Amino acid sequence: MNDILARSARRATVGIALSAALVAGIAPATAIAAETSSPTGAVALQAEDAATAKEKAYAAMQEALKNLEAAKVAASPEKLAAIDDDIAAFQEIYDMVAAEAAKRRERLPAMQANVDAAQAKYDEAHSRTSGLQAELDKALEALGNEEPSTATKEHIKQLRREIMSAERREKSCEDDLHSYRRRLESQERQVQDSESEAEEAKAHIDEDIAKRDALLGDLEKAQAAYDDACKAYEEAKAAADKSTSPEITKPADTTKPSSSAQPAETAQPASSPATGKYAPSSSTKQADTTAGKLANTGDAAPSAITLAGIAAAGFGIATAGVRRIKNSK
Repeated sequence: MNDILARSARRATVGIALSAALVAGIAPATAIAAETSSPTGAVALQAEDAATAKEKAYAAMQEALKNLEAAKVAASPEKLAAIDDDIAAFQEIYDMVAAEAAKRRERLPAMQANVDAAQAKYDEAHSRTSGLQAELDKALEALGNEEPSTATKEHIKQLRREIMSAERREKSCEDDLHSYRRRLESQERQVQDSESEAEEAKAHIDEDIAKRDALLGDLEKAQAAYDDACKAYEEAKAAADKSTSPEITKPADTTKPSSSAQPAETAQPASSPATGKYAPSSSTKQADTTAGKLANTGDAAPSAITLAGIAAAGFGIATAGVRRIKNSK
């Protein structure tokens, strides 16, 4: 709306300049150029640009404020408190399962030692069983088809009893070995499960911390952007106010003509009936002097208001001159 009013005012100003130019007999293009290139016109354009910049800065400030309010809602104390509660809950779970995993992991070396010892006992029992079985096989092979003696029979029976005892021992050691292994494997799974739960809890904690930090970071960025937008608006407002202040909008005074400057002559009227020569009247001299002052102001082109004044003055002077000529006749 301000831009439309400013443009309307400028068009009205140019229209006045054009009308004044037509009355004064000055080319319309010259009048329009004089109005737009005059100090007042340049200041008007500068003020219009400053007002546009101010409006843009205000719109940017409002957008930054909107973003700041959204960031404040996203990072409200209630939401941050809920995130902190979630972090605290997962932290408690993490501490518990991590401690349990560490405690269970401490038992693994001892349990592994039990497995190793059971493995050694089993290997020993299995070796004894294998040795007795080999000794029995050797005794039977040496006997061949002969009838064994009583001593040989007793030895074979003894070997078979020892083999049975060794096999039971081996079976017991094997069961112990399997039991220790199952315990060790179960303990390792429990450790892995506890550590997995701890990792999941830690992941939730890290996710919540990252979410909280992101919300706070967005809030900080939005606040900084709003502060910058406010600063830019204040600068644009100050520039707009300065461009419309009386000291700035007041046009500069034109340079006074020097005393040696000669007024421009107008077209000569008919000769005086008394002398037969041209004798300019006081009205004509006043018009010439006014035109001479205008020519010696030093301005590249007069403003529309000045042109209108000159045109009105010239019209009045010409009317007075005609009236005097009629009276002289």
